[in-house]
Amino acid sequence: MALAIGQGSEETAPWGRAVIGGLFAATLATLFLLPTVFGIVQKRASLKSPSLDPEDANSPFCPQAGESMKTVIVVLALSLSMLGCNGNAKPAASKQTETGAQTVEVVAVASQKLATVFALPAQLVPFQSVDIHPKVTGFLDMIRVDRGSRVHKGELIIRLSAPELVAQRAQAESALRAAEAQLTTAQAKLASDNGTYLHLVSAAKTPGVVAENDVMVASQTASADQGQVHSAENNVAAARDALRSVTQLESYLNIYAPFDGIVTTRNLQPGALVGPASGQSGTMPIVQIVDTTHLRLVVPVPGAYAGETQVGQQVTFSVPAHPGETFHAPIARISHDVELNTRTMPVELDIHSRDSRLSPGSYSSVKWPVHRGAPTMFVPVSAVTNDQQRTFVERVRDGKAEWVDVVTGLSVAET
Repeated sequence: MALAIGQGSEETAPWGRAVIGGLFAATLATLFLLPTVFGIVQKRASLKSPSLDPEDANSPFCPQAGESMKTVIVVLALSLSMLGCNGNAKPAASKQTETGAQTVEVVAVASQKLATVFALPAQLVPFQSVDIHPKVTGFLDMIRVDRGSRVHKGELIIRLSAPELVAQRAQAESALRAAEAQLTTAQAKLASDNGTYLHLVSAAKTPGVVAENDVMVASQTASADQGQVHSAENNVAAARDALRSVTQLESYLNIYAPFDGIVTTRNLQPGALVGPASGQSGTMPIVQIVDTTHLRLVVPVPGAYAGETQVGQQVTFSVPAHPGETFHAPIARISHDVELNTRTMPVELDIHSRDSRLSPGSYSSVKWPVHRGAPTMFVPVSAVTNDQQRTFVERVRDGKAEWVDVVTGLSVAET
């Protein structure tokens, strides 16, 4: 504090120097002056017991002896006061000198709209990425791709074998044929009984030829046959659904590429048992396919930089794999949500890399444009002072400096 180091310390430096001077003077008085005075007093002291008679000239209670003791005490007090004044004289003079008018360098405050660029880290991720897992349990019979293989949508890449599915399909086909045979039998019986009923109805028009009870029995028989036909039809539909289900499961033994891409990982080899619940091999994907021609550039933008972000705005970025080269991409998606753990807003840029020069997973440096519509006050960074209690700048008004509290925003190197 006494050395006047730092912003605003010129006002407290004289106080520090005054305190140091007083402490120095008190130390000298304690080490040198007080022992000297004490020695002088002790020389006049007697080893004999003092007399209590006020008429005795050797008694300390004698008026003449008391006057001499008072003289010594007064001299000691005056010496201490003079040393104290001498210790404080230098800081006072220093304060008087330092509080005089000084010439300082000032700069005008600029009011303009913020328009600058900040460097932000980002990461390239694939627009489409999928881990290929089997739908059914089976043995890996054939795998036609390996790491680095380029595949096209609908291309057969993996074939599994599951003998139990073949047996289930044969059983479902047999059940379907049996249901169809039962339906054919029921339909034939219905046609026969329905013909008999119609013949009896025709004959009953002639009185006395056919009994009315026979006509009613034939009618009930035809109705029962109709119910049997409906039941057989339902059995056929159920058998067909069962066969279709087994056929669908069997179709899962052939795995096709879901989109155009490149195989980036291959974990298993032919002969491995794979499936949704077949142990460790079932938890890892057989292969991983990534679309390397369409990428996302995910930029975690701080909340202070995301105020004027708009979809379609062009942004430049660079990657370490191509030093000195700049790439451009538009802003495609804005999350409009600041993540609590990082206080950043994820923003995505769409990148089409037909030549696959940009690789997914690479880090990049983005030159993020920051704009602000309202005017902003700009001052040099060195003009802003923080004393752990307030942030302020010193404003010169009418030849006098005064503190003005401010709220700091973005730091721009050009200002």
